[in-house]
Amino acid sequence: MKTNFLYPGIKRLSGSIPHLIRALRLAWNAAGGWTAAWVFLLLIQGLLPVAIVYLTRVLVDTLTGALGKGLAWANFQPVLAYAMLMAIVLVLTEVIQVSAEWIRTYQSELVQDHISALVQDKSVSLDLAFYEMPEFHDHLYRARSEASTRPLALLESSGNLLQNSITLFAMAAVLIPYGIWVPPALLISTIPAFYVVLRSSRRYYWWWKNTTADRRRVQYYDFILTESAFAPEMRLFQFSSHFQTAYRLLRRRLRGERLNLLKEQSLARLGAETFALVVSGGTLIWMLGQALRGLVTLGDIALFYQAFQRGQGLIRALVGNLGQIYTNSLYLGNLFEFLELKSKVVEPQPALPVPQGLESGISFRSVTFRYPGSDRPALKDLNLMIPAGKIVAIVGANGAGKTTLLKLICRFYDPDEGCIAWDSVDLRKLSLTELRSRITYMSQIPVTYQTTARENIILGSLQANPDMESIQSAVRSAGAEQIIARLPRKYDNILGKWFAEGTELSAGEWQRIAMSRAFLRKAQIIVLDEPTSMMDSWSENDWFERLRLFSAGRTAVLITHRLTIAMRTDFIFVMMNGVISESGTHQELLAAGGQYARSWYMQTHSGSGTATPVTQVTQA
Repeated sequence: MKTNFLYPGIKRLSGSIPHLIRALRLAWNAAGGWTAAWVFLLLIQGLLPVAIVYLTRVLVDTLTGALGKGLAWANFQPVLAYAMLMAIVLVLTEVIQVSAEWIRTYQSELVQDHISALVQDKSVSLDLAFYEMPEFHDHLYRARSEASTRPLALLESSGNLLQNSITLFAMAAVLIPYGIWVPPALLISTIPAFYVVLRSSRRYYWWWKNTTADRRRVQYYDFILTESAFAPEMRLFQFSSHFQTAYRLLRRRLRGERLNLLKEQSLARLGAETFALVVSGGTLIWMLGQALRGLVTLGDIALFYQAFQRGQGLIRALVGNLGQIYTNSLYLGNLFEFLELKSKVVEPQPALPVPQGLESGISFRSVTFRYPGSDRPALKDLNLMIPAGKIVAIVGANGAGKTTLLKLICRFYDPDEGCIAWDSVDLRKLSLTELRSRITYMSQIPVTYQTTARENIILGSLQANPDMESIQSAVRSAGAEQIIARLPRKYDNILGKWFAEGTELSAGEWQRIAMSRAFLRKAQIIVLDEPTSMMDSWSENDWFERLRLFSAGRTAVLITHRLTIAMRTDFIFVMMNGVISESGTHQELLAAGGQYARSWYMQTHSGSGTATPVTQVTQA
């Protein structure tokens, strides 16, 4: 029964060893010299308490022998010598402790930065497909919440285990002369505590892991209630109490579950501590009996009391260290699982260079694509040819697959079936880094970087280190000159309100800044998703003429719901349900009398009262 009692805990603890080794490797890679110095000081700290206990016995026995012999120097000298030696050891203990704390802080800063860099590198390298999966967000949440603390906590627990083990073995050597059974008695007294720690750690970890989605939802409710993006609707529609109630109910349940776990853990620890006190009391009573029979000296009693008490405290500390190692290794498993995620969209081996120019165009050949976790294809057996050097518009209802098509061109995803080709070469055979360097992209919702206007734009071609003339040219192409001119500090003005002295822009102005960033790249392929969705109608004509000038000699692909923009392009594709339903120039599509023609009629005659019924109308 005893074996059955201990074996599960020992087995679980042994499973922590791989994580411990990996954490040590992380620490060594981040701060090898500081880690070595830290381990060296741990070894010294492990021996110093034993030296103090041993000197205590010698000092007490020397002082006892000197009592009643007067104040002669010969009688006082040995006592003073041992007292000074004790003082030196105590001072050395403090010096080493302060040094260890300083080294530990320096080491922890380096390790934390190293691990944060690993998490960031992994995050920016993973496929966009991961962001379509709730499981990935759980992984990322757990990795981010524990990455900055758990590796360091595991190292600290391991260091304390090493230090306490050294001290404990030395204390055991001191106690064995009083009875070979004393060290085993100390060990037996802490076995229940060992079991309680491992069991509690495991139960709490699984509760923590299984409630990841709920804790993320609590964080989301808090985000809604505190962020400016939700503030106008929250006040107008008066739904703050709805989310506050949802937040409180979920927090109440999580808090109750956690407190119940803590209550069970506290009761179990109380029982374990009571058992340890009974064993401790028995051994001390035995030692007092030995003293009453004259078998030990006062120095022996002082040594035994200190060694036994410290020994029991050390074993408790060791049990705690082992529990912390086990707990931290469980949490570290989440970090390592995240770091081991593999992308599917990767550099081909070997990679073909991207041709200098686009000769015929980008072709989709029987392309079918589904987003992760979805059975419905976003694109189904899609075939089309985007001609080189032309401005192409892709129109269609929401959910038709237009944005998906752009993401596949950028190779954010790979098709499930079929292929996409640069002229005649499958994109999957081309260098991924080089391919993306030939494409510029603006998403449907412009990204707002809370930096200066200059930095916002430079991000579009950061590696090229563009000069001011190039930046201003991109701004002119996007029609953002007046936006910059109105800023108090022009290009050096911080955009957004997250930081001091920042200036907030309207949605349309942010769109112009994002477009400037895209145009700065001067790539061969221009991919724009709803580029005029936030512009006023008076600006559309001017913007398109600028685009026509900027895209000369390049290939531009626009997603738009505004047919007044589509009509100005060289070629139009109409998408429905993941396939191309019509294609041609504006005049050709009007002459065909299909879906495009009906949508055009509805957009241009919606106020005349003469519109004919349609089965589907492209959203304007």
